[in-house]
Amino acid sequence: MKYQRLKKNADFQRLFKKGKKAYSKDLTVIYAPFKGKTVMGIALSKKHGKAVIRNRIKRLVRAAFSNNFEKLNGNFSLVVLPKVRDEYSYADIEKSLLTCFKAMDEKK
Repeated sequence: MKYQRLKKNADFQRLFKKGKKAYSKDLTVIYAPFKGKTVMGIALSKKHGKAVIRNRIKRLVRAAFSNNFEKLNGNFSLVVLPKVRDEYSYADIEKSLLTCFKAMDEKK
């Protein structure tokens, strides 16, 4: 099973206004229940650095999410917001993502 990407601005805005939030050390996840497949988008600002750095962060988040999204209980529409850090590693992002998934399960 594969997840889909959240692309439309209207979908991002709907989640920012009405979604619930789960926090971890490196990430904030805004989510809402969704019918159908799991849908994920990433939101970064220029505070994270230049385009090369922002694209690397997005690649790391996508890789961690695609390897672990089966651990979600249910289908969600979610936006992942990485926090500004000096360094980003796959292991840290994956650990933070799993922490957010656990918080999402507890808030149901």
